[in-house]
Amino acid sequence: VQLVESGGGLVQPGGSLRLSCVASGRSFSGYTMGWFRQAPGKEREFVAAMSWSGASTEYADSVLGRFAISRENNKDAVHLQMNTLKPEDTAVYYCAALSSWRRPLRADYINYWGNGTLVTVSS
Repeated sequence: VQLVESGGGLVQPGGSLRLSCVASGRSFSGYTMGWFRQAPGKEREFVAAMSWSGASTEYADSVLGRFAISRENNKDAVHLQMNTLKPEDTAVYYCAALSSWRRPLRADYINYWGNGTLVTVSS
């Protein structure tokens, strides 16, 4: 099973980035997909998640109104549109998958992780 992220990079404050994650190796039908991030010296934290149907979404308070999660089930893909980026958004962003919808979503619930993609917000 693989979750492969892409789209990270360096962006100026106020800019935008779109992260993508493609899953392979098994069927992810019914799986919740989401994103976590980990900044240097900090614990991994929840960012956003979406249920299989798309009917349920959740965001961390720190990104609400700036980030938007979406998914393409026919491609086993999930995306994270990040707007109005701030220096404090700098982190490695990890794609995550779990077999059910849970709230609040915690890192120890995750069944599968990607290897991460680095997002740096700096002028």
